[in-house]
Amino acid sequence: MIHLGTSVSLVVSNKVGLMRPRFAILVVTAAFFLITPLLRAADVPWPPQLGSLKAKFDAEDLHSKRALTGVTKQEQEAGFVALSSQTYEGGNGAGSQMILYTYRDSSGAYQGYTFLRGQPAANPAADMIVRGNLVLWVSGYAAISPEDRKSIGTWLESASDHVASPPVADYLPTKGMEGRTQRYSLGPIAFRQALMELGRSDAASLTDAAGFSSHAEAMFGAYKNGKDSATLLLLEYPTPQLAELHLRHLQRALADAKLTTSSIERKGSLLSIVLAPTSPEYADKLRGSVNYETQVTWNEPSSTATDPPITSTLVKIIIATFVFMGVTLVLGIAFGGVRVITKRLFPGKVFDRKEQIEVLQLGLSGKPIDPTDLY
Repeated sequence: MIHLGTSVSLVVSNKVGLMRPRFAILVVTAAFFLITPLLRAADVPWPPQLGSLKAKFDAEDLHSKRALTGVTKQEQEAGFVALSSQTYEGGNGAGSQMILYTYRDSSGAYQGYTFLRGQPAANPAADMIVRGNLVLWVSGYAAISPEDRKSIGTWLESASDHVASPPVADYLPTKGMEGRTQRYSLGPIAFRQALMELGRSDAASLTDAAGFSSHAEAMFGAYKNGKDSATLLLLEYPTPQLAELHLRHLQRALADAKLTTSSIERKGSLLSIVLAPTSPEYADKLRGSVNYETQVTWNEPSSTATDPPITSTLVKIIIATFVFMGVTLVLGIAFGGVRVITKRLFPGKVFDRKEQIEVLQLGLSGKPIDPTDLY
């Protein structure tokens, strides 16, 4: 069996000991490369100091505590790996507790970030920071100095995998968005939970039609502007073809769920669904403010086709005509001059040789034609 810990050991039974040494080495090597990234992702050391904040205790590993209560299905879907906590104290005696959540990748971290940040019991004085595959919860964040905040962000960025959050996170419009209602989901579990937390459980039937098996990514946001309100759902797919395919599935699901007030449109690889808008006008306005633009790239060299001015065209035609006339004149003089000079120097030897000239006569007169009379 393979044991996970500070080292990797392989216990081989008597039967397994009969395997070839090369195969055993291959198994150990494969296990090492599979396990090492997980161990490295979970092992994020706390720095002894962050700006003016100094660590108070040794880092407390909360992974065992979380294991006792169990990891939620949403966290499993997001690729949750581990978490640990540390308490920092400032020069004025004020302390700040920090909890670091480690995920398998940046997409899973952003899913965990949106759900952790949007919990109703979240401390208003605390805040959460996401960098790559890491999410950091900081208590008393508002009381921390800007210099210390910068140190915290710099450390978190250096400890992460340096992969940016999903682009769909920036597509939601900011105007009119209700606080902490953003929800990002990579799979059906988080999708259903987001609908429930945003009060849109009636749209749960969209889960199967969303197409998470096609690597879809979903982004939610609740909006309110005066008397108008709605929930905006963005679904991004790898290709426009997949987006068009799931558009038809989602239209059918909306009709089956009798969500007649909801509307859906496609723009490139992005589907925008406005759930339960108070008016069609507000739905169109909300969809029009989505920060998404399609771009077509061409990886071959290209040039801009422009018509030259008519004067430039005429000048080029005149110049070309004079060049052609000059070439014709030079060639004519050269050809005629060579012939005249040759005839003068070698009369009757190169050109106009009588013995090689034949004249066909119709016999209309009895006088024969002398070829020399032609020259």
